[in-house]
Amino acid sequence: MKNARQEEIVRIIQSMEIETQDQLLEVLRSRGFSTTQATISRDIKDLRMVKELTGNGGYRYAMSDRKTSAAADTRLRNIFKEGVVSAEVAQNIVVVRTMPGLASAACSALDGMEIEGMVGSLAGDDTGILIMRDSAYAQQFVGEIHKLLK
Repeated sequence: MKNARQEEIVRIIQSMEIETQDQLLEVLRSRGFSTTQATISRDIKDLRMVKELTGNGGYRYAMSDRKTSAAADTRLRNIFKEGVVSAEVAQNIVVVRTMPGLASAACSALDGMEIEGMVGSLAGDDTGILIMRDSAYAQQFVGEIHKLLK
């Protein structure tokens, strides 16, 4: 049911200018999907939808291109060059040391990049922990981090 609803949401926002969650909810209900505003809100987050400015000065929901965005890649590189001090591997865990106060920004940027093999992250003040699926992913990712730091 969730997949069908989310597929319908994508079709709706690609074919109509939807400004609010309430509008989206109405269209979904008219198409036979019984759901709530809270569920729609979670779907919007899951689908990584964003609001973009329309030609008439309003806003509409659209699919984010963050996964392939050069701006996101540049942002990650800047965060790493400016704030990351080191990265070490401990089996399937990558420990990222940052300047004080920047671990959260680094982990948030990494979470948004949907890195293959990364399960999740946890950030403190100057240390972030990345949990990888296995040690091979961890080793590969630390190699990429070391390239960014050069």
